[in-house]
Amino acid sequence: MRFFSALFLFFFSLSSVQAKLYVNVNGGQLNLIPLAVQLIEADTQELSKSASLLNKVIENDLKHTGLIRIIERDSHISSTRIGKFPSFKDWKVIGAHLLLQGRLFQEDEHNVRLEFYLWDVGAEKLIKSEALVSFRTNVRRLAHITADAIYTALTGQSGYFDTRIVYVAESGKITERIRRLAIMDYDGENHKYLTDGKVIVLTPTFAPNMQKIAFMSYYNDTPRVYLFDLQTGKQETIGNFPGMTYAPSFHPTENKMVLSLDLKGNSEIFEVDLDTKERKRLTHNTAIDTSPSYSLDGKEIVFNSDRGGSAQIYKMNADGTGLQRISFGAGRYFTPVYSPKNDYVAFTKIKNNRFYIGVMLPDGEGERILAKGFSVEGPTWAPNGRRLMYFKQTPDPKGYDRTRLHSVDLTGLHEYEVETPMEASDPAWSPLLP
Repeated sequence: MRFFSALFLFFFSLSSVQAKLYVNVNGGQLNLIPLAVQLIEADTQELSKSASLLNKVIENDLKHTGLIRIIERDSHISSTRIGKFPSFKDWKVIGAHLLLQGRLFQEDEHNVRLEFYLWDVGAEKLIKSEALVSFRTNVRRLAHITADAIYTALTGQSGYFDTRIVYVAESGKITERIRRLAIMDYDGENHKYLTDGKVIVLTPTFAPNMQKIAFMSYYNDTPRVYLFDLQTGKQETIGNFPGMTYAPSFHPTENKMVLSLDLKGNSEIFEVDLDTKERKRLTHNTAIDTSPSYSLDGKEIVFNSDRGGSAQIYKMNADGTGLQRISFGAGRYFTPVYSPKNDYVAFTKIKNNRFYIGVMLPDGEGERILAKGFSVEGPTWAPNGRRLMYFKQTPDPKGYDRTRLHSVDLTGLHEYEVETPMEASDPAWSPLLP
């Protein structure tokens, strides 16, 4: 059993059978898998609204993967009660390859239990079934966790729906821009502002344990990296450095980070121990070295530098040794970030005054462009390493450009806008919630 201050979830398997993977998340398939989601049953009338919300959120999660097509419910001709074997012929005739069924029960005074069943319609067999218990007030998160379990059963990859996004919410005129830290579920729900906008904030990022966020703030007109405690709301600078600090990135397993420190116009990369505040200089060059990002095991760091004459991506060992350039395509490269699976490095690229979001292998080979536009920047990885989020600026004829968050998968074929209350930039994707 996993306990939370505001939520607990208890998982136990009813049955699980998985003979094959149904979806290849790397394959770029154009033929989406047809999934019929039977209306989740409510054990009592009082639970009907919660069951309806479960349906909506699970369908939206799976639809946005770009791998699954939800069959319109109007075409359903069967509704087998949970606990009974489905009438597969009724689902085959409407073209369903998969069938999802569920029932919501009142577990006790405060908790509900969802039992769901995922069926292979063609093979007429059960793929996965599970029961999950949560506080009734957390039905939306219960839906995300259910969608994650379904995604894993179909792809063999971990899901990414039970996550959060921290980003910079922007409003106001271009010359008087207000920038606030904001946090939300990965799909834009449960939105909350963390700062009041009196001070400009940029480039937030989650600590691996999700208890803190690092970001750059212009407090007292001095750009420095700060830590924001998500439980207390307190902010603190990471140290009294002699110059501007920016572009923070947490170590994956140790309580330290890498960042850029501007030393009288010379930007270098430093590692900072967050317990002792001691710093170690990792780069030594008159060029601009910035945007560092650790590998999964913390043994390597990628960053961008113009030491070769233009902004390119470099890689080095975590102690600063073994420096090598890994980007060699046409254009300038920025904001590199290691995939959570260590199999790719994502980046922003500018070529011929056009912006691109792309990925390459850690050795620089296999570069692929996933998104492009007037301005697309700042990629951040979903925790399973199969999807990216970034911000996109669209030009306006009246001179007021629109900046929004977008998400795209590794094939580049499945992209959509993530809705936010106002303009949005600098997203950072959290790990799966504990």
